[in-house]
Amino acid sequence: MTRAVLSLGANLGDRAAALRTAVTTLKDDGVLVARSTLYEAPPWGPVEQPPYLNAVVVVRGDRDAAGWLARAHELEQAAGRSRDVRWGPRTLDVDVVTATGDDGQPVLSDDPALTLPHPRAHERAFVLVPWASLDPTAVLPGRGRVSDLLAALPPEDVAAVVRWEHLR
Repeated sequence: MTRAVLSLGANLGDRAAALRTAVTTLKDDGVLVARSTLYEAPPWGPVEQPPYLNAVVVVRGDRDAAGWLARAHELEQAAGRSRDVRWGPRTLDVDVVTATGDDGQPVLSDDPALTLPHPRAHERAFVLVPWASLDPTAVLPGRGRVSDLLAALPPEDVAAVVRWEHLR
């Protein structure tokens, strides 16, 4: 059994419904361990676009890290995700932030298709804030405790990630 932390975000259409559908699907799959509340955050990157709703989920199941990435892409496809513009607006974006192998050790990968842990997670308040709310003792492999990473970010970046509502 492997464990993964997934970051979910949406900023097109009914953002909350897209996130809830993805979470419900993971629950129905029998792999959902925990989920954060929803947080609204400004977009990240150079493309002008509406704010995102974000959440973090923990999943556990009979998939390897590549299997979790494949499941993430299936969830995005089901939500009508298009990949026209890098860092552009999305109906659903699902990133594998970390994965832990059957042996309990973090999966490390520098494969461009799946870099683990996620190479920019430590810079993104929209990942760290929901993750810390879900698991205050969480650790991003190679980077340290999520709470410490949050403390190292500019305060205005952290303050811009606002609890939106409970993810049902």
